[in-house]
Amino acid sequence: MVKHVVTFKFKGSDEERKAVASKFADALIALPDEIEELISMEVGINENPAETWDLVLTATAASLEDVAKYSAHPAHVAAVQIIAPYKEDRACVDYTI
Repeated sequence: MVKHVVTFKFKGSDEERKAVASKFADALIALPDEIEELISMEVGINENPAETWDLVLTATAASLEDVAKYSAHPAHVAAVQIIAPYKEDRACVDYTI
């Protein structure tokens, strides 16, 4: 199995960043019901004001190929459009568990 961990940093005021993080989190949490390759999805919105990253997601899939299928799925593509105007930075790590 593969863990797919992604962190996001958004642009805008604190209120704008929290609003987009919340909307994005709701869309991400719904993805395992829509994308069969996703085993699980966990999303966290940063609560620590001393840190600059806004959101982290941890998804589990059977393989890197399944991560690629999830990434290309129309439901995931639609979720990513939520953050497109706000995304400042993104970091990703995929590892086998």
